[in-house]
Amino acid sequence: MANKYVDFISDEHLLNCVANLHKSYLKAKNNVSKKSFYSNKVDTIKLTFDSKFNNIDEEDLIQSEILRQIDKSINNSIGTFHEQVLGGIKGFEVGKLSGFDIKANDNTLFADIKNKHNTMNSSSSEALFQKLARYADDYKKAKCYWVQILAKNSFNEHWKGEINGKEYSHSRVFKISGDQFYALLSGQEDALFKLYKALPKAIDDYLKSSKSENIEKENSALEEINAETKKSKRTILNQITFENYSYYLGFNKL
Repeated sequence: MANKYVDFISDEHLLNCVANLHKSYLKAKNNVSKKSFYSNKVDTIKLTFDSKFNNIDEEDLIQSEILRQIDKSINNSIGTFHEQVLGGIKGFEVGKLSGFDIKANDNTLFADIKNKHNTMNSSSSEALFQKLARYADDYKKAKCYWVQILAKNSFNEHWKGEINGKEYSHSRVFKISGDQFYALLSGQEDALFKLYKALPKAIDDYLKSSKSENIEKENSALEEINAETKKSKRTILNQITFENYSYYLGFNKL
């Protein structure tokens, strides 16, 4: 019987990957309390400009800022989604905290997956190259890849060049775009495109069959801040500023 979604992983595996990502969405949304919202310090000077220049109501502005924090958390989970999908291709497996994200069962391939091409600075790039080179040295038949799911171009090439003032190259260390890596593991040139086309249907099917207890509860950050403004009579932005910066000179007067 033909697969319903894509033909390089099973329908069950894809739906499991979708379910795991959905759990990450729910967790990210449910975790935004006032405490977590404040954890990295809110830039209320920037938010003041955003509110005035973009003519955005303060409550809507804070809600969008909360969603931005949620989105940042979800971006990490999208990378995990790709790892899990690729780990379902015959002959490959997920790293499971072993130092790599994907490997071939016969140790002929190791890969580290980044969702976006620009998520690493020079120090993390150097550390990644050194890690992949160690795998290549330890496993003499292995090709090792830095995978960029969302890359600026489509490519599969040796990773070589200057990093932090040092020249790096290895005969079996490569960098590769997401489309080419999906093609490499699946043997299908347009595998990533097939996944993209199948996702809306797979997500709809998953949501129809998922349990009602998966319904998300709203994050509590804005509710908690609004409760404080009723007591303090401050605006939302002033309340956030006071709670984040009351130890700054003059800010305790808000």
